[in-house]
Amino acid sequence: MQRAPHSGVPVCVLGLGLIGGSILRALARAGRPAYGWNRSAAAVDDAGAAGFDASTDLAATLRRADEGGHVIIVAVPVPALDGVLAAVAEHAPNAWLTDAVSVKGDVARRVAAAGLTGRYAGGHPMAGTAHSGWEATDAGLFDGATWVVTADDETPAEAWRLAATVGLDCGAVVVPAGSTEHDAAVARISHSVHVVAEAVAITAELDPPAKQLALSLAASSFRDVTRVAGTAPSLVNAMCEANAEALLDALDDTIAELIAARAELAAKGTVGEITARGYAARRRYENARRTPFTPVLDGTGWQRALREAGHSGGVITALP
Repeated sequence: MQRAPHSGVPVCVLGLGLIGGSILRALARAGRPAYGWNRSAAAVDDAGAAGFDASTDLAATLRRADEGGHVIIVAVPVPALDGVLAAVAEHAPNAWLTDAVSVKGDVARRVAAAGLTGRYAGGHPMAGTAHSGWEATDAGLFDGATWVVTADDETPAEAWRLAATVGLDCGAVVVPAGSTEHDAAVARISHSVHVVAEAVAITAELDPPAKQLALSLAASSFRDVTRVAGTAPSLVNAMCEANAEALLDALDDTIAELIAARAELAAKGTVGEITARGYAARRRYENARRTPFTPVLDGTGWQRALREAGHSGGVITALP
């Protein structure tokens, strides 16, 4: 799906791994001016060989963004955030800022510590694979995906608008949300899923006499449930640890459901309760409807209005 650009403001992508590199590809496909930086020369060389404008010189890249008033999107791993944000504050204080990190409250606190809140709106493209690196990038990764843009009370309207244009130009639909509620939600539909996938993968090997047989018999159910266990542990650790409080709540609820299912099986010989409720929950997910709406970014309380629209299933497919 290709879209005409919503904004001519160039985009500077910091980090050319799976997400950042795919953003660079998607923006180029949409005709949006974009360029990138990566610490690894190999990724920059590969991006350059593919025809993209990329550099290993962070300071020069940021000065370019600052001079043009460009949009910077930070797509580096969580452990690298503070150093990159400090560089943005030093070399590009006049650029607009967003990000593609899967936790928003932690990033917002780091952005505030760097003195960049007045130019920032958080972002989270809800797409990915278990692969990483420039070689895994795909211009179509975000087509039809959800792209969260945070609308906290302190979010500037222009920063929000420009962050939204990045998601739209990448082929996604935009959902507004507050940072705290976003983190609570992704703890349940993403971060806890990673932990459960790891547990299921490990459990298959816990019966030594039958370990090889279990792996030999593993088919689509095991493959689908454990797919994200193939993600690099360092990436999973970073996002889960940055969202620890919300993830603990989600894991408590997951563990309670499993304990209840075990108790029912032991006492009654059935797991009917969890299968019925789980089936109904899955059907609600499959049948959920999203309603396009047009955001209004002026006056007072526009951030709250956007959050409420997002709560109700509202999505943005275009900007006025």
